[in-house]
Amino acid sequence: MRIALVSPLYESVPPVMYGGTERVIGALANELVARDHDVTLFAAGGSATAATLVPAVPAPLRMTMTRAELEQVAPHLHLQMLADVYRDAPDRFDIVHAHTDLWTLPFARSSPVPTVVTMHGRLDLDVVRAVLPSYAGTPFVSISDDQRRAVADLPVRWEATCPNGLDLDAYFAAAKPASSDYLAFVGRITPEKRPDWAVEVARRAGRPLRVAAKIDPLDVDYWHTVIEPLFRSSDIEFVGEIGESEKPEFFAGAAATLFPIDWPEPFGLVMIESLASGTPVVALRNGSVPEVLSHGKSGFVCDSLDDMVEAIDHVDSIQPEACRREARRFTAPVMTDNYLAVYEGLVDARCPVTPLPSRVFELPSVSTGS
Repeated sequence: MRIALVSPLYESVPPVMYGGTERVIGALANELVARDHDVTLFAAGGSATAATLVPAVPAPLRMTMTRAELEQVAPHLHLQMLADVYRDAPDRFDIVHAHTDLWTLPFARSSPVPTVVTMHGRLDLDVVRAVLPSYAGTPFVSISDDQRRAVADLPVRWEATCPNGLDLDAYFAAAKPASSDYLAFVGRITPEKRPDWAVEVARRAGRPLRVAAKIDPLDVDYWHTVIEPLFRSSDIEFVGEIGESEKPEFFAGAAATLFPIDWPEPFGLVMIESLASGTPVVALRNGSVPEVLSHGKSGFVCDSLDDMVEAIDHVDSIQPEACRREARRFTAPVMTDNYLAVYEGLVDARCPVTPLPSRVFELPSVSTGS
């Protein structure tokens, strides 16, 4: 099968350090190539892939752009890439698999080549609800069942839920120490990830907390005003952003990974990385958490910070191999099986999106202040 994979341009595929969507795309591309499919990856320059790489920009945008440029110029570059993909698609591809969210939709609707769009972000946003009804015929994939709930009342054509998968071999091989005391927090320093709640849980549980997290340019103010002073006053070990070579050991060395999210997380790769390393996850019941964790088997799904603190006393009851067994549901081969079933269904039916009448939609109002 001739497959076009279209990636966001903010990070390389896979990213050098932090990045979720691009790691998933990288794992999918390599697994598809290993199965003898003809895969073309449209992504940022500097990406490393077994697929044929078409660099839409010379380098990842987060490495080369200011915050203002990311907001104003990056959308144009993504639209330019999509225009190039769909210009050549009829002669080059059997299917286009886009990971570029709403930007993809006008191109997909008019293309004779089937497109499937994986939605990686949150859908409980006004702009998403305003746009999706215009593309009721476009095939979408969700990365968790919970992700769909925010638009359950809209005419969205869901082809499947395909949970994210990664190449987890290095995590499965990570050696667990005989005992460990520290709790881990991994991800981004951002309000919805609630690193402040991780500090609270660790403090109340009487455990040290090690934080390996990225500070995105969009979250610098939050870091300086809220989290940095909190870390200093709480004597938290902040190790900063870590890469793939460091994460397996970091996760494996922890007694548990804290995942105190305060938003409908569509998936949460941190959870499967931790489980693959043999480390249970203590998380709040938000978003996809109950779909990824098996309560009492691979971690604890909690309803409050009090529950999380109590759960820390029981993490030693969960065996590393039980965590690793759960993680095997989220490997690259399993994910690829799921996507190939979607591709084959669309290609066999030669089922491009049915053109719909033009629809004028109202964008959510934006307050400009006084």
